[in-house]
Amino acid sequence: MVRVARWTQRLLFITGFLILGYCVADWLNSRWRQEEGNQELDRIILNHKPDPAPAPLPTTPIPEGGLVGRVEIPKLELSAVIFQGTGNSVLAHGVGHLDGSALPGQAGNVVLAAHRDTFFRSLRNIHKGDLITVTTRTGIRTYHVDSTEIVDPTETSVEDSTVKPTLTLITCYPFYFVGHAPKRFIVRALDSQLEASSEVVAKQKETARKAPSEERDSRRSTGEDTARLTYVFKASQ
Repeated sequence: MVRVARWTQRLLFITGFLILGYCVADWLNSRWRQEEGNQELDRIILNHKPDPAPAPLPTTPIPEGGLVGRVEIPKLELSAVIFQGTGNSVLAHGVGHLDGSALPGQAGNVVLAAHRDTFFRSLRNIHKGDLITVTTRTGIRTYHVDSTEIVDPTETSVEDSTVKPTLTLITCYPFYFVGHAPKRFIVRALDSQLEASSEVVAKQKETARKAPSEERDSRRSTGEDTARLTYVFKASQ
């Protein structure tokens, strides 16, 4: 009986050691892939010659696990390399770009996914208006968080294409759930350049709409204002 207990103890120890070793090896591999991706992206950007024309977007699909770029949220101190695909092997090493979704700089919905207990863990502290940047070989795109929501895993409409350039971040929820989380946490962000352009256009339209009436009011009020001010001055003497 004592011998069986000793062998059981040894077996459990060896099993625990192997599991711990696997986790450490996986973590180190993840760090190595991130460092490798960052170095490759920085090298591409450094060697890219300045061109007044926008850099062309890739014409051929990025292979599974290929480098896409880097996503950063300064307020959350989040910085992670993006790889193509959302399979287990990809998400184990970084943020995944959903196959078929738009790439940063393209019209449509850029969909990125990552695990809640690794690269997207800090999303639990994200708020509306927070800045998100996505750096690729074609440049840097900036987004501002527009909304967050919690949905069922079957709610795949969050991955649908959009008319406006949009960034969608997906991770599991709740963040501290033990086991397979039952929900999905969704972050929607809008392209900052588009927002700025839309605001300018809206202001121009509003100015154009108000201009004729304001001009009429200014012409009409000149005589009225003069008479009113004259009356006030006389009354105050």
